[in-house]
Amino acid sequence: MAENKKNVPSIGISILPMIVMAVVLAVGFGVFGFAAENLLIICAFFTIILALVCKTATWEECAESASDKVKKAFIAIFIFVFVGMIIGTWMLSGTIPMMLYYGLKWMDPNMYLVSAFLLTSLVSLCTGTSFGSVGTVGLALIGVAQGLGVNLAVAAGAIISGAYVGDKMSPLSDTSNLEAAVASVNLFKHIYHMLWTTLPAAGVCLVIYFLAGQSSSVVAEVNMDSVNEITNGLSSIYNFNILLLLPLIVVLVGSAMGKPTIPVMFASAVTAGVLAVIFQGATVTSVMTASYNGFKVSLLGLSAEQVPAAIITLLERGGMMSMMATILKVLCAFLFAGAMTAGGFLDGILAWMKTFVKGVGSLTLACVLATLMVAIVAGNAYVPILIGGELFEKAYKDMRLDPRNLSQVLGAVGCCAIPLIPWSAAGAYMSGALGVSTFSYAPWAIFCYAGIIIAVIWGYTGVGILKMTPEQIAAVEAEERGETEADKK
Repeated sequence: MAENKKNVPSIGISILPMIVMAVVLAVGFGVFGFAAENLLIICAFFTIILALVCKTATWEECAESASDKVKKAFIAIFIFVFVGMIIGTWMLSGTIPMMLYYGLKWMDPNMYLVSAFLLTSLVSLCTGTSFGSVGTVGLALIGVAQGLGVNLAVAAGAIISGAYVGDKMSPLSDTSNLEAAVASVNLFKHIYHMLWTTLPAAGVCLVIYFLAGQSSSVVAEVNMDSVNEITNGLSSIYNFNILLLLPLIVVLVGSAMGKPTIPVMFASAVTAGVLAVIFQGATVTSVMTASYNGFKVSLLGLSAEQVPAAIITLLERGGMMSMMATILKVLCAFLFAGAMTAGGFLDGILAWMKTFVKGVGSLTLACVLATLMVAIVAGNAYVPILIGGELFEKAYKDMRLDPRNLSQVLGAVGCCAIPLIPWSAAGAYMSGALGVSTFSYAPWAIFCYAGIIIAVIWGYTGVGILKMTPEQIAAVEAEERGETEADKK
């Protein structure tokens, strides 16, 4: 491995896999609609072959590098399974439907955008998934927007912005866990440091959504029929009770106490299952089915003919199996990232980018641009987080900056920029679920890009930038001495 480190490919060779990925994804996904997993594997094997031709890595080294990344992010990957379990059981218990019901009852048309942003923020913070938030409360809210006469592009932007608050900040979020793992940072310390970009970005959202909500060009006439159809449908299916908030409380209390994420999620799902039996008349079999295959109205003894189609679309989702496609994407992304690392191509890009880094501000900007470039090319959150972390981990160490600064940038860019990319999985999902094109909602998905801008501003001003402690510096220096001795051998 020491030999590979010395034989760093040129920038032209190093960036070639990125160019190939751009072409393969643009043509394969954008034109032909091929599965992203297949395309990522093609890009991974191109990168492996390039490494073999350049003699910078062997197949075994590429495989080992990918395996190391899987090990490093195993808990983050396994959290996907529990996200699916929570969505299924919370739907069965009535926890999510009750939040939707009362949120819709209390919503003021002129405050719709602010309410939509706050409501999806709450749900996403509790569930840790932007997809789940948009697929549950988001579907209800876009229907309400239509009934309230709210511009659908603006409404979709507010919904997606709120959904990514939790995807960025929740301890249940796969990307939050992955960002912390890649930067080797404690999860809750990572989340706390993310407040430096999250709070200002959320504040900007609230101001703009409030002002937009007062405009007649954004909010027109109210159609209460749509609101009543949704709320009446929910109340006819579920028996609402204040105790249905217990699964939410379990998550909030467990997170506040810093308890391990997976046990907290499991406890919340079990609590939801018990409540489903008590209040909704579900059976143990129904609970197990909802947690594994997702919620279906038939689990509550209803047929599809008894429930409006819009309600079925709103409620039927979740389950552990629903997350398997996401896990497969992650594994394919790891193979590509592993080949990029083992082949020295990341080192080549970093060596080139280092020539432009003169201080903390330029380092932050370089990290933002590189991660954003990978996000645009890859079209999913995992590859830019992985590659951004690999590219800049050493640069942050060299400047003796706390790794939380790196995880913050990865969260601002690697997670939040994805729904703004039309050919990405998130962009396609958000557009399809809400019925609004990516280009239409992107300007109004303010949270998704405000945090990126703020991160760059903080980098140049030094606001919220953490330096390493003496203990961290000593550990890094010891690590550097160890690497030097290993290279000499």
